[in-house]
Parts: sequence; C-alpha cells; structure tokens
Amino acid sequence: MLRKNKMPGYTIHLAVGKIYSKNNEIQNIESFIKGIIAPDQAEDKKLSHYGPCSSKPNLQKYINENELSDSFNEGYFLHLLTDELFYNKFLKKWNKSIYDDYDKLNKKIIEKYEISVPKEIQKDIGYKEGKLDILDEKTLYEFIENVGRIDIRNIIKNRKQYNQNIEMHLERN
Repeated sequence: MLRKNKMPGYTIHLAVGKIYSKNNEIQNIESFIKGIIAPDQAEDKKLSHYGPCSSKPNLQKYINENELSDSFNEGYFLHLLTDELFYNKFLKKWNKSIYDDYDKLNKKIIEKYEISVPKEIQKDIGYKEGKLDILDEKTLYEFIENVGRIDIRNIIKNRKQYNQNIEMHLERN
C-alpha cells in the first residue's frame, strides 16, 4: 500500500474518537466518524489539513472557517488536533517505517478499542506482524487515551486560548 503523506493511521484516529465519544455526548456518531476520517481521504492534504502538510494542521484556521456545532466538524477538528499533537508533541522521530508500525498495530488497536472500521477505509488499513520500529505500543495507547479526553468543545469556545488549553491538558495527564 502506497502512502503519500505522513499522518497517524486511521485506527489511531478512530481510537481517539472512540475515547472522545465515551466522554462526550455525540449527536450523530456516524457523522462524527465521517469527520474523523475525512481529512485523510482527501487528495490534497494541504487543503484538508488547513496547513502546509498533514503534520502541521492549522487548527485556528479550521476553527475560523467552520461552524463546529455539528458532529462531522467536531470529528474533523478532533482529527486535526490528533495530527497536530501526534507529530509535534508525541512523535520523537519519523521515517517511512512508521507505516509498517501502523500496520503492525492496526489489529491490536481495533481489538483494544472495539473499533468498527468504516467500509470506505477498510481497504486502506494494512495488517502486518512483527516488532515495532518507531512507535511504542504502551506509549501510543497513553497518547490515544489522553487526546481522547481533551475537551475540544471548551477549546473551541475559547478559540484564542486553544493552544494553551491543549498544553495544560497534556501536562496534567
């Protein structure tokens, strides 16, 4: 499977969404899931991530340009936030072998978080066996849990302070 852009795997995004939906009432879970996967389904990741690349999404630009009162946009924002934190706070190094790590972890993440993979992305999720090269499974699960517990509705309400709120949440957990 050829991947053009660096980004957390779909199952990581879906797991974060699962934790988030357990902690927050989601009006329309199907729409929320569609929002979570939408940015990585787009051909142009610069446009879909509102920044120079998928690892540097512009969260403020997304907030300024979108009404975040529906489930789709809430899921979309959660995806962008996950990318921002994954690549700029969590991941210590990056190389192409990370895609193998995603494939090695997909089955475990799906089982651990009881994820139903949407039909439209099932073909995009790879499965492999083997030792992880870049990611640490336990640390990744902690990341998923921490990001899933971020109160993005509060962040959105306080648009100017969203970065500060994210930092404070991550430091507490």
